[in-house]
Amino acid sequence: MNKLRSFSHSVALLKVHIVFVTKYRHPVITDEIEADIKVLAQNICAKNDCILEDAKADLGAKDHIHLLVDLAPKVSVSKLCNTLKTVTSREIRRRYAQQLKPYYWKPVFWKRGFSAISCGGTPLSVLKQYIENQGYDD
Repeated sequence: MNKLRSFSHSVALLKVHIVFVTKYRHPVITDEIEADIKVLAQNICAKNDCILEDAKADLGAKDHIHLLVDLAPKVSVSKLCNTLKTVTSREIRRRYAQQLKPYYWKPVFWKRGFSAISCGGTPLSVLKQYIENQGYDD
């Protein structure tokens, strides 16, 4: 849904495609783990005035998950990603300790970094043309 959201002093449409990869790319994301990550991420997003629009793990490779988030303007992408990774890692390691034991002997689940790509809205070429034509009659 590409609709502007209203906040106390602003309106925004900020869509971010986020990808988290498991540590050492171990193939550990099962259907159950994916479902738990979705619920956890949804709750974290809600607490930050964000909306988790979609989440899907690559259940072929089982080593990464894609999240589509409608971001609130007061939330930084890096802070949200840090919170998402910290909470999901802690909870998944706690809930699936025996299943993850052969892969991880340290308290880790996600690889250190993340991918965050802005998306949605107008193609860049149209946006650039709109900006360049400011001040001219339509």
